[in-house]
Amino acid sequence: GINIRYQNAFSPGWLLQASGQIRSYWKDDYEYEANGDRIDLDYRVNELFLQRSFDQHSIKFGRQTVVWGETVGNSVLDVINHFEFRDLSIIDIEDARLNQWMVVWDYFGDSGQFSTFINLYPEFNPAPVRGSPFFFEPAFNITDYDRDDNPFFEIGTQYRLSFEGSDISFMAAYLVENQLRYEDPVTGIGDAIARKNDFVLLGFSANRAIGKLLLNFDFAYSHNVLADSFSFPGTSSLAAPLDLKKNQVGTSFGFEYAVSNEQSVSLGIQAQKLLDEDEGLLPGQQLINDGVFGSWLVRYSNNLMNGDLVLSSTLQGGLDANSLFAMLGANYTISDNWAINAQIVSITANNSTPLVFFDEDVRLGATITYSF
Repeated sequence: GINIRYQNAFSPGWLLQASGQIRSYWKDDYEYEANGDRIDLDYRVNELFLQRSFDQHSIKFGRQTVVWGETVGNSVLDVINHFEFRDLSIIDIEDARLNQWMVVWDYFGDSGQFSTFINLYPEFNPAPVRGSPFFFEPAFNITDYDRDDNPFFEIGTQYRLSFEGSDISFMAAYLVENQLRYEDPVTGIGDAIARKNDFVLLGFSANRAIGKLLLNFDFAYSHNVLADSFSFPGTSSLAAPLDLKKNQVGTSFGFEYAVSNEQSVSLGIQAQKLLDEDEGLLPGQQLINDGVFGSWLVRYSNNLMNGDLVLSSTLQGGLDANSLFAMLGANYTISDNWAINAQIVSITANNSTPLVFFDEDVRLGATITYSF
């Protein structure tokens, strides 16, 4: 894979930033087989935004991400941008978060910071690519959501206060769930029907610095989320997918610790629970996520050769101990413009988690990055 990053402060107060990826799939890869035994090449534009800064204001328009929460990589508040869990051997975990067309306004006041975003074209998690481990042959063809008769948007705001050694934030948003829900066609013939679900998110986050240690905490309350938002036609554990809205609470917490100027380690734990989870269920029905569910994430990095070589490792698993994601990576900066990255990824899982499709999966990937 090749990553391309571009940044240009072309005038005082103006910034243009863009990034994208090009990926090639060679023989024996699922994309190669799905493409008729031919080498496949695809690309996507990630970031593409224009920023204008003046006085105490900053306005950004274009494809970008909005990340809420203090728990790095595992926050219950990081639900604004959609994701594509695919090819993590050549794409950073952060780059799995897809950018969307937004307007973001930041105000930096003397007593606090306001940040507001509006998204007039919310997007959804892409369907699994044919041949990939997540792909299954559905009973009905999966199509995109029909926006023609029902335009919709997302909007949210955050207020941040800073104190000596700590920050706290309050946030509220009207959002659309990133995962579409699919229903079988009424007649039993034709395409699956894609359904979206909107919900309200209220959140709070805080951090506290104590020497080399940074503690963080997030809390989220979600009103009217779908209890089975990952149901697909013919694959649900139930006889028919549930269309049941619930309220949900969640928390994430952890720490970041600077072992030295070159080494750091972080831990994040996420836990969520649906409120009144049994209410509305028919006899014999059960939720996909019942009780407390969530995940943990541990990261370690070591900068060598004056920062030109960075070695890193990531471990992530479910609170129920049903899956484990392990990654080792090395990033070498060749020059101001060029860098090369290599990663090895291993996944183990059992039948209680969707990651069972990746059980005993080992992937090796390399990426060249050009920045200018």
